[in-house]
This record gives sequence, structure tokens and C-alpha cells, in this order.
Amino acid sequence: MEMTKRDALLIVDVQNDFLPGGALAVSSGDQIIPLVNLIQSKFDFIVASQDFHPAAHKSFAANNLGRKVGDIIDLNGLDQFLWPVHCVQGTDGADFSKALKQENWNKIFQKGMNPEVDSYSGFFDNAKRGDTGLAKFLKENQIERVFICGLALDYCVKFTALDALNEGFETFLITDATRPVNVKPTDGENSLRELAAAGIKLITSKEL
Repeated sequence: MEMTKRDALLIVDVQNDFLPGGALAVSSGDQIIPLVNLIQSKFDFIVASQDFHPAAHKSFAANNLGRKVGDIIDLNGLDQFLWPVHCVQGTDGADFSKALKQENWNKIFQKGMNPEVDSYSGFFDNAKRGDTGLAKFLKENQIERVFICGLALDYCVKFTALDALNEGFETFLITDATRPVNVKPTDGENSLRELAAAGIKLITSKEL
């Protein structure tokens, strides 16, 4: 596949808390980093998303009295899965992995900063009330095709890909450069089926 100036690589949330040893670790999440570094060389335009929560975020089980991780609550009209505390602003867990090449990134888009609503997508919060500015930035730079990788497949990667498609970008998911967090064992496979059915193109890094 020939890459052009209208293509962008979008790296989703390759942060310490989503890697083995982190607060919300994705099993084998660290294994995608060498591949993500390798494929960056194929793109002239690279952006990244960063989960960046305040400590008081209401999606954290610890901030809901009597609740535990995995519980579902109503958070301002949305069903909210309660997570362990993760990717808190100013902590090592919110930092990108030191093994991840960042020198050629054009911009980082932070998300999840509103404590009243969770934010999986790199484009919008889950209620579509807040916009990170990512779509506008890509369009201002004449980007037409978005290639997505990162963590985790069944949450932030999936919702970022769906929003990219809805924003009018031809959207590709690089399947060997992502991993699911697997709240349920089939979440990864189900996410791939859902994305393909929506019209997102599933490719491997070898097809770039």
C-alpha cells in the first residue's frame, strides 16, 4: 500500500498504565511497541491520543462509595463501567512508554479530562459533549486516510476508529499493532467484527 501526504498514523494511548505492570494493564500490550515504532517510518504525519484523567474522575471505582471495579453505574445519563484508577495527570502511569518513539509526532491530543464523563475515543468524550479538536486538526492538514494502532482494541482503539469513520476519514485498523484489554475473553474478536461491519478496513502492518 502506498502512503501519501493525505495519510495519518494515529497512535492510541500507549501509556504506562496500559502496559504490563500498570494499573489497567493490557496483556502483552508492550509487544506492540516495536511494531508501532517500525510503522511510524512509513508516515509523514503522526498524531497520538493520551488518556489524561484528573484524580477525581468519576469513572474510577475508588471515587464511588461502596462500588468496585467492574460495577456499572449511571454517570450523567450514560452506563459507566467502573475502572481502577489509571492515567492520572502528573503520574508516571499517564506517561507514554519510554520505549515508544515520539520524536516525529505532529501533535498529542489529551482526553478524559472532564471528571463527569469518560472518554474512550481520541475525538470526543463518550457523551459527545466534548471535542478534543483531533478531527479539525486532521482536516486542516488535508488528511483523508487515518491508520489506527495502540491500546486497547476493545475500548479506546475501537471508539477512536468508529469516530474517525463518522468524521469522514477513510479508516484503517492495523490489527497486529493493537491488543484488547479483554474484560470478556471475546471482546477483541467481537470488536474486530464490529469495526469491519461498520466499514473500517482491517489490515496488518505488512500491508502498509
